[in-house]
Amino acid sequence: MLKEQTRTQLLAKYDVPAPRYTSYPTVPYWSENPTSEQWIAALQKTFADNPQTAWSLYIHIPFCESLCTFCGCNTFITQNHDNERTYTKAIHQEWGSYVAQVPQLKTAPIRQIHLGGGTPTFFSGKSLKRLLEPIMAMVNIDPAKFEGSIEVGPRVTDRDHLEALRELGFQRISMGVQDFNPEVQHLINRIQPYKMTRDLTLLAREVGFESVNYDLIYGLPAQTLESFRETAVTTTSLRPDRIALYSFAFVPWIKKAHRLFTEDDLPKGADKRALYEIARELFLEAGYMELGLDHFALPDDNLYQAYEQGELHRNFMGYTDMRTDILLGLGVSAISEAPTCFHQNEKLISTYKKRALAGEIPTLRGHLLDEEDQRQREQILQFMTQQHVALAGPAQAEDVRDYLAELLHDGLVTIDGTELAMTERGRPFLRNAAMALDLRLRRNKPDTRVFSQSV
Repeated sequence: MLKEQTRTQLLAKYDVPAPRYTSYPTVPYWSENPTSEQWIAALQKTFADNPQTAWSLYIHIPFCESLCTFCGCNTFITQNHDNERTYTKAIHQEWGSYVAQVPQLKTAPIRQIHLGGGTPTFFSGKSLKRLLEPIMAMVNIDPAKFEGSIEVGPRVTDRDHLEALRELGFQRISMGVQDFNPEVQHLINRIQPYKMTRDLTLLAREVGFESVNYDLIYGLPAQTLESFRETAVTTTSLRPDRIALYSFAFVPWIKKAHRLFTEDDLPKGADKRALYEIARELFLEAGYMELGLDHFALPDDNLYQAYEQGELHRNFMGYTDMRTDILLGLGVSAISEAPTCFHQNEKLISTYKKRALAGEIPTLRGHLLDEEDQRQREQILQFMTQQHVALAGPAQAEDVRDYLAELLHDGLVTIDGTELAMTERGRPFLRNAAMALDLRLRRNKPDTRVFSQSV
């Protein structure tokens, strides 16, 4: 353990804006926008190279009945549940447009379906089945490796939701908790009593879900060491299989709801990191294993086993326990990826629906990866999942050594020959070290603030 003064100094020194690296290039550096035709061609080429390419499906459901002021997702606030019917129609039309042009989506093995939001359980259980059944009936589900997962809001999720999802073969839920403290919940406009989270956790296990994840956030207004310790203790008492302990990304220049706070309302620097460390200590004592960036899992959970076996993957959905070469995103603002292309749908729901219902691929933007992008993408992926990476020979090792001279001096990273690795004391600074591999950022640092703080 570092001495407190040393830790404080390091946090002050390295708490700078940095990407989270769910992709490379990161979204602000997407420059070679594909047309819809180029995106389809990238999918077709991937399957032409290997007709049995495994793929994953992400469906974005943006609806929420109320606004959580910490949220950075693309959401649509409404209590009009007629949206379930009209949005499903648009999703089905978008899916139909894809399979008409990329028929291999029906025959190649699909290994993951994930529903995110928003609040996917804004849809009723019956509506979720109406959305998913026609798609799942058309695809080749890999029986040995398939994982169905969904983000659920405890305030709007009930037995009907969980039973419908289990009938569809879903095994994992991710539950938005954020903080158990009532004052913090009030300030972020997310009143969610302990009993609600506990009862839904127990119900999920009763219904047959194999893995329950809790999302927690540190750095929210009114959080203190004492209150967040209680949140961590409460979390371990409920024994979720996975815990994602995210740093609050304060980005008021992107999300207007963040302007309801000021930076003075939020813990920051060493005070903010202390919240993470106190929770981390309690999670480790309770038998959880730390992996990647801000994630913990029980030793028998698939996510930790993937980490141990060197198979942990990271994409726009976050950390997953398997890699697929194609991630197809359906719905408003959904992001897709193939080996040579990123693609994002329209972000305005009205525009998305209009284009999808007209039979178009609702392309907003994306990025065509050149050979350098593909190389750096693989290096950053390895580094963000395993905290070490083989560099491309002595020249890159020397370049990275120069760029990370301060982190090397402070004992946060090591370079042994051509192997870059984080040290245990360097764990909080993973995002800082990854920037050494980010050639686009290094060549063209942004003139304005586009990333959240690294720590």
